[in-house]
Amino acid sequence: MRDAYLVGAGQSDFGSFPEESYRSLFRAAYEAAVESVPAGIDPEAIDEAVVGTLGVGGRQIGLPGPAVTEHVGLSGVPCTRVENACAASGYAVRQAVQAVRSGMADVVLAGGFEVMTDASGDRTRWWLGVSGETEYERLSGTTFAGVYAQMASAHMDAYGTTDEHLSQVAVKNHANGAKNPHAHLGFECTLDDAMGAATVADPLTLYHCCPTTDGAACTLVASEDVVDGYTDDPVRIAGVGAASDAVGLFQRDTYTAVPASREAARRAYEAAGIDPGDPAEHLDFAEVHDCFSIAEILAYEDLGFCDRGEGGDLVASGATELGGDLPVNTSGGLKSKGHPIGATGAGQITEAFQQLTGRAGDRQVEDPVRGLTHNVGGSGGAAVVHILEREREVGS
Repeated sequence: MRDAYLVGAGQSDFGSFPEESYRSLFRAAYEAAVESVPAGIDPEAIDEAVVGTLGVGGRQIGLPGPAVTEHVGLSGVPCTRVENACAASGYAVRQAVQAVRSGMADVVLAGGFEVMTDASGDRTRWWLGVSGETEYERLSGTTFAGVYAQMASAHMDAYGTTDEHLSQVAVKNHANGAKNPHAHLGFECTLDDAMGAATVADPLTLYHCCPTTDGAACTLVASEDVVDGYTDDPVRIAGVGAASDAVGLFQRDTYTAVPASREAARRAYEAAGIDPGDPAEHLDFAEVHDCFSIAEILAYEDLGFCDRGEGGDLVASGATELGGDLPVNTSGGLKSKGHPIGATGAGQITEAFQQLTGRAGDRQVEDPVRGLTHNVGGSGGAAVVHILEREREVGS
């Protein structure tokens, strides 16, 4: 199969935008992606489009993909809508890679959007992003935060993870988000802020939870046959891995891990030629799915950045801070940058593209060669991992 490359990526601002529509947010992301292609790109060169969205509020039920791609002028381009909860656009990028590698397309637009802040409080509390097992979780009163609170409590009991560890994730990601002009919560917070905030679902406080966010993100994936026509600094999509699991947390064998993340990472590492026994040695940064602070700690362990039970110690060591051995969530993550469900995975890819092409501004990692993105649906019913790498020196 042919190699697939990322030649462009962009996003809208993430935040609360009552004056915007899902079409206008997608247009902002699409135009940013097109502008990021060094040699430019003709819309007529785009062979396919894949769009991820949960469809909050029933927007264009069944046809949100064509609604946004036709709006930006991709007239007649076949568009597929992907819905995999919070992993929707991560899977959209995976589908774009498959289309390019198979030879069915040379250039594919993959992205996502969500408008969430106009949904009612009851709808966001009980429906948005909840693990999805309606009969036994939602109807028994479990919220999305409640599911991850159970995971946090189990991890604390099993491994001694503390409230301070959870709060250190928030402090780190807010510090990064304060450097990101697109972030929803682009401000710093202190350890006292995070630990002393109101409880949402014990032990998770407000600062341990991502916001409800509007936004869009787009990526442009091209084949090895055409990539040189678009850029001299190609970003190769070296590995992709995905996996599914039982949707309900209660159906799984463990509350202290996300098995789908482990399996998706294993497949991505294998495809990229990375030793799964010590992947951190081969990575310069990572964007992981931190919808709640405990989710980032679980990701450290599921992705093999540390041993099981050592995620809290890893964040406490400073290794995952900007400037550390393996910076994680340089964008601010879902916690600070925001979590517009359908746009999150493509937004992570956008951050990786900016890091690898030297465009990340004040949050730039020094001379990165390889990065990872990790996108999870619900409480772990689906996961997708991408490994991206720079093949040439920036500007060569």
